[in-house]
Amino acid sequence: MNDWRVPGFTSTGSKRPEALFGSPARMTRAAGCRVWDDTGREYVDYIMALGAVALGYGHAAVNRAAEAAIAAGVVGPLPPVAEEELAEALAERIPWLERIRFLKTGAEAVAAAVRLARVATGRDAVLGCGYHGWLDWCQGATEGVPAATRALFAELPFNDVARTRELIRERGSTLAAVVVEPVIVSEPSREWLQVLRVETQRVGAVLIFDEIKTAFRLALGGAVERYNVEPKPDLVVIGKALANGFPLAAVGGRADLMSGTSRTWISSTLATEGVALAAARATLEVFVREDVCGHLHRMGTRLLHGLHALHRRHEHAIAGVGGIAEMCFLHYVSDEIAHGTALAAATRGVLFKRTAYNFVSLSHDEGTVDRTLEILDAALQQV
Repeated sequence: MNDWRVPGFTSTGSKRPEALFGSPARMTRAAGCRVWDDTGREYVDYIMALGAVALGYGHAAVNRAAEAAIAAGVVGPLPPVAEEELAEALAERIPWLERIRFLKTGAEAVAAAVRLARVATGRDAVLGCGYHGWLDWCQGATEGVPAATRALFAELPFNDVARTRELIRERGSTLAAVVVEPVIVSEPSREWLQVLRVETQRVGAVLIFDEIKTAFRLALGGAVERYNVEPKPDLVVIGKALANGFPLAAVGGRADLMSGTSRTWISSTLATEGVALAAARATLEVFVREDVCGHLHRMGTRLLHGLHALHRRHEHAIAGVGGIAEMCFLHYVSDEIAHGTALAAATRGVLFKRTAYNFVSLSHDEGTVDRTLEILDAALQQV
């Protein structure tokens, strides 16, 4: 038992000490790709707020937009002009988002997509692949979730064509939606993406892509754009890097499915808070103007190649390399080595997550990546 006022040390479970590098630390500030803890120690960061920051912490253009929105009052009794303007700007760059609704978190937005699928189909069952948040509908093995709710959800295996086809056909006329993260540790196969589309159409289910991690990182339009997915998924959920760390997510897609918002209730007091909307509009402009996704791919490729070199050099400690250039990590041979390496790297000034994923940003440059690889090498030698 501890005496922390916040149970579990922090309200964001993925930031608890045992999930990162094992040593309790709290942040006091962040800038670019660097953060400082409450002892004054500086770190180069690859966690990047769990992927929510792609431009770097405190990006000047995003901050200016946010400050203007603060000065304009933040939130009020009427829907803000910025809401429709952002929706139009997103649809221009991601045209399969024919209609868009905004929410605050990815968990809310994916839940909204599932709600809309159930409205459209009149069905209840859902198949999911990946992590879609902490809410009841997708937490089949979590204590506190009603048994009847658990029974409506089942896991779909990533990149397993035969099993995916089988599970979708098994549920058939009871299936409302298939929700998938299109990248999980590795890239999706073309055949798997195709079977998702063909089989959901066959049974009349809604295909939802959870692009919370991948949109505004692999490409503005995420995996759908990167892998040229055709036909497009029916609904897509975006978030995290969308507003460079300000709390915003969105569900969008086919106009007929999105019209279901008038038949159900999807709403949040702060969904239309203006600061995050302004930050997202500014973030989008920076992405387009500076080819941010190109930079992320170049820096991520440099990091990924370096991780493969570390694997060859430290086969006693590293079992392999996971992920893709923009979001990658090391597979360690044991939890003990994973924890030890993460702590040794942190002691040397690098925050590098021991599991999926680590993220580069616009603020990471070649010198920073190369120095990081040197520090990881030294940490592995120590462990």
